[in-house]
Amino acid sequence: MAVLAIDQGTSGTKAIVVDDDGAVLAISEQPVYPRYLADGGVEHDPQVLLASVLDTGRDAVMQANCAIDAVSLANQGETVLAWDPGTGETLSPAIVWQDRRAESVCDTLTAHREGIRARTGLELDSYFSAPKMRWLRDQVGAGGVITTSDTWLVHALTGEFVTDRTTAGRSLITDLRTTDWDRELLALFGLADEPLPTIVDNDAIIGTTAAFGPPAPVAGLVVDQQAALLAQGCLQPGTAKCTFGTGAFLLANVGQQPTLSTRGLAACVGWRLRSQTTYCFDGQAYTAGSAVRWLQNLGVIAQPADLDELAVADAGGVLFVPALAGLAAPWWRPDARASFVGMGLSTGRGELVTAVLEGLAAQTVEVIAAMQADIAQPLDRLRVDGGLTRSRRLMQAVADIGQIPVDVYPSPHATALGAAACARLSIDPTLSITDAVPPWSPAATYEPRWDSDRANDFRTRWHAAATSTLPQKDMP
Repeated sequence: MAVLAIDQGTSGTKAIVVDDDGAVLAISEQPVYPRYLADGGVEHDPQVLLASVLDTGRDAVMQANCAIDAVSLANQGETVLAWDPGTGETLSPAIVWQDRRAESVCDTLTAHREGIRARTGLELDSYFSAPKMRWLRDQVGAGGVITTSDTWLVHALTGEFVTDRTTAGRSLITDLRTTDWDRELLALFGLADEPLPTIVDNDAIIGTTAAFGPPAPVAGLVVDQQAALLAQGCLQPGTAKCTFGTGAFLLANVGQQPTLSTRGLAACVGWRLRSQTTYCFDGQAYTAGSAVRWLQNLGVIAQPADLDELAVADAGGVLFVPALAGLAAPWWRPDARASFVGMGLSTGRGELVTAVLEGLAAQTVEVIAAMQADIAQPLDRLRVDGGLTRSRRLMQAVADIGQIPVDVYPSPHATALGAAACARLSIDPTLSITDAVPPWSPAATYEPRWDSDRANDFRTRWHAAATSTLPQKDMP
């Protein structure tokens, strides 16, 4: 059984062909570049996204030179666009999950914040889909549909109008317990009259596509981060992973009962497979790889590989708060702004790079700490994947500041491999979830080198620096 698994992400699209054992037979990648606007907007050209899906998928199939039994798709999660369901023509740019322009929508619903969180498991924040959908509808006027990007891409491939339960669960308009659209929430966001896609399980067969060769079933739709959680074998409650991509996304399996976080984390669907829903806690940092790209744009580094070469042993007291797009979990403060503190005339590139790496690690550790306090089973290890895991200094900083061993997933294709696992479950009803996820051993393990006193001192100083970016409100 060969699966073409496509990971359509914020910074690039990747297509792989995977066999029954999880071996990667072919890989094709293509970068995509979001536009960052001065008013907090972040946009993609949808046609570029679709072209990247088609180009990488066809290239991977050509390389593999074998029959494809299924096509699966992992998506960005909360990115939305307007389009015409009759023609497939787009009516707007794709509004990326990082986009902050829907904050005004959230401001009008502040009185409903706790009720929304109790029903959806999510914080009222423009990171999620519904505020962006409402904002976009106000911009484009009547006509067409507004959906997450996966629905449009799947429609282009199959003609179907669907989304999956993990993606719908990131919207603020589905009930955490039923995992279906919620009429009261839709009315609250002014979306009651919007045509909405059918929500399907993550092991559902959607339709067929001939976009990559002979017709093949499209199956195994899933959000990128939940796909990575599955691929890394986080099948038991208390197991967790963090993906260091454009942002940093830490998810922990919390079992088969919907449970709300008490520490500012998102509670959402991990996956629905074999008619059983598994839930997860999700903590996000809006900037990780995008902070590294920011350093490149400023000329501080020429390429990500420079991070470890330029980093010094001691940042000289310099701290970095990477709130370049605000702070997400557990703060949920879109008004936060990035800052360097503790600089002096002796501060050079090495100290700045070191401070950025430690700042990225520190914001991750704040999410780890929230999860440690929130779940019944303490996290004893953290599994990691994503491009930034190539930075030894960053991974060691996570282990040091978090006082937790860090295991690096051996493949750079965790998201696509998770989508492939969903597809295998779709087309082979005899396969168990455990059998669909190949076992793995870490490519590297980082043990804490700092003692607990040093780690606690750093966290206290970093937390104070983060607090200083929010002079009007208290932080947790």
